[in-house]
Amino acid sequence: MEYILQVVLITVLLLTAGVLVLLKTGRDYHRIGRLTASSSILQLMLFVLHAIVSLVLLESRISTIDTRSPLFGLALLLIVGGLIMLVATLGRLGIRRTIGHDTSGLTCSGMYRRSRNPQVLSYGIVVLGYSLLWPSWTGVLWVVLYAALAQMMVRTEEKHLRRMYGDDYVTYCQLTPRYMDLPGMK
Repeated sequence: MEYILQVVLITVLLLTAGVLVLLKTGRDYHRIGRLTASSSILQLMLFVLHAIVSLVLLESRISTIDTRSPLFGLALLLIVGGLIMLVATLGRLGIRRTIGHDTSGLTCSGMYRRSRNPQVLSYGIVVLGYSLLWPSWTGVLWVVLYAALAQMMVRTEEKHLRRMYGDDYVTYCQLTPRYMDLPGMK
């Protein structure tokens, strides 16, 4: 019972921190048209905190990984594939644009033709793969927490991009799915 209370508390605290950080992010976008250094750091720390929470929510000791499980190969494929995609999208967009400091134009080429948020999608694939190394209900919760935090961040950024780029962004949204091109995902 104590473990369940700990999981619930961590979940509530992480979601609350996410809401507070993204409210500040939204204010920065609205007030000055980009993120401040403090908002960028807070947003990064939010996702670092999510990663650290894996130590509590997952049985994340190397010795407990079942390398004979069919999930092991899938987990490695997702982790490596997601990391390659993440590095590629970071390289394409650049650090200043990734952290919201360079707002010089809308990126619609490369991976951004297939997904409006390839970095979020790529890291989500890594998170899913990592959780499959230690399959459990708390692993599912950890993935869902990432999805909730990422969705809040994406919605905040979308409002900003719609204000910044107007009809160009609306057209881009009509042509490109938010995450990936699956039915109902645009």
